[in-house]
Amino acid sequence: VQLQASGGGLVQAGDSLRLSCVASRRTSSNNGMGWFRQAPGKEREFVSSISWNGSRRSYADSVKGRFTISRDNAKNTMYLQMNSLKPEDTAVYYCGVGRYSSAGSALSDYNYWGQGTLVTVSS
Repeated sequence: VQLQASGGGLVQAGDSLRLSCVASRRTSSNNGMGWFRQAPGKEREFVSSISWNGSRRSYADSVKGRFTISRDNAKNTMYLQMNSLKPEDTAVYYCGVGRYSSAGSALSDYNYWGQGTLVTVSS
């Protein structure tokens, strides 16, 4: 299983970015997926997750109302639309494929990870 995350970059506070995560054909369509992030010196933390058909979505409190997760199973792709970005959103963002049809907020809920894409938000 391979995951390719992209879309990161350097932006100013208040700007928007859209992250993408493309999964290999043999997986992900029947599994929940999610986004985590890891800031320098900190542990990887949950950002958002989505069930296999998009019917259930969860967000960390810190991003609720600003970030939107979505997926297009026909393209084997998951997205994270990030609006009103803040300096504290600066991190490497990782996408993961969950073990089951819906994915939770724990690292152990996921068994495949992408390589990460860096998001830097300047003040």
